[in-house]
Amino acid sequence: MGYFKTAILMAAMTALFMAIGYLLGGATGATIALVIAAGMNAVTWWSSDKMVLKMHNARPVGARDPSGLSQMVRELSDNARLPMPAVYLIDTPQPNAFATGRNPANAAVAVTTGLIHNLSREELAGVIAHELAHIRNHDTAIMTVTATFAGAISMLANFALFFGGSRERLGMIGTLAMMFLAPMAAGLVQMAISRTREYAADKAGAEICGHPLWLASALERIQAGASQIDNATAERNPATAHMFIINPLHGGKFDNLFATHPATENRVAALRQMAGSAPARTPRRESVTGNSNIPHVRRGGGRSLGPWS
Repeated sequence: MGYFKTAILMAAMTALFMAIGYLLGGATGATIALVIAAGMNAVTWWSSDKMVLKMHNARPVGARDPSGLSQMVRELSDNARLPMPAVYLIDTPQPNAFATGRNPANAAVAVTTGLIHNLSREELAGVIAHELAHIRNHDTAIMTVTATFAGAISMLANFALFFGGSRERLGMIGTLAMMFLAPMAAGLVQMAISRTREYAADKAGAEICGHPLWLASALERIQAGASQIDNATAERNPATAHMFIINPLHGGKFDNLFATHPATENRVAALRQMAGSAPARTPRRESVTGNSNIPHVRRGGGRSLGPWS
C-alpha cells in the first residue's frame, strides 16, 4: 500500500510539474517538463534520501560509535521488527530529527547534535522510535518525494518571469499569480501528507519504545528548542521541513491548514491519553531502558551526561 500511495503522489506531482511547464512554454514546455519529471522520478526514487542527507550536511555514524546512539537505534529497530537503518548526525544546535529512504531496507535516521545534547536517554529513545515508525509505515518514501518535487516546482515557478511565452498567455498578473500559487499547491500536498502521518507515527513510535510519555516529553522539549534556535540548513531548504519530527522553521504554532505539522500540544495530549488508557509495554531489550551504553541520565527528564553533554 505504501508503494501505491507513493506512485499516486509521484503522478500527481508530475502532473503539476507538467501544468507549470505548459503555462511557461505551451505544449513544448509541457513536453520538456514531462521529460524532466520522468528523470526526477527515477532520481528521486533511487537517490532522494542521499540528496536530503546531503542538503543537511549529515555525516554517518559508525556502528561502533562510543556514544551508543547506533546501539539504541539497533535495539529499537529490533523492537519494531525492522532492518537496522543507517544512522546520521547533523551538526546543528537545534534539537530535531528525521527519517528518509525509499523502503525499510534502504532507510536512514538522522538526528541533530542539539537533540543528543538536550534530551534524556528516554526522550531520545522516544524520538528514534517515532522515526522508525515512519520507516515501517513507508512514510519516508512519500515524504522525501514531496520534498524533492516541491523544491523543483518552487524553483520552476520562480523562473516564470524569464519566459516570454508565459507572459503572453497569462499576462503579467497571471504570471505573478502562478509564481505564488504553484509553490503553494505543492506545499499544501506536503502539509496534508505530513500532518496526517505525524499522529500515526507518534502512536506507533510510542508502541515501539513502550512508553508514550517518553515521546510526549521529547516533543515538548524539541518544540521549545526549535522555537528558539535557528536551523540554518533547514531555512535554506524549506521544502524538507515536513520531514522533521518538529517543524524546524520558525512559523506559527496553530494547528491550521498551512502548518507543516500538527500542533505539538495536540500531539502531546494524544500521547498522554494513550499512556493513560493502556499500561506501558516494556521494550524487549532491557538495555534500551536502563543498561545500555547510552550515557546515564537522571530520571525525570534531566539532560544527558557523559560524551553527549
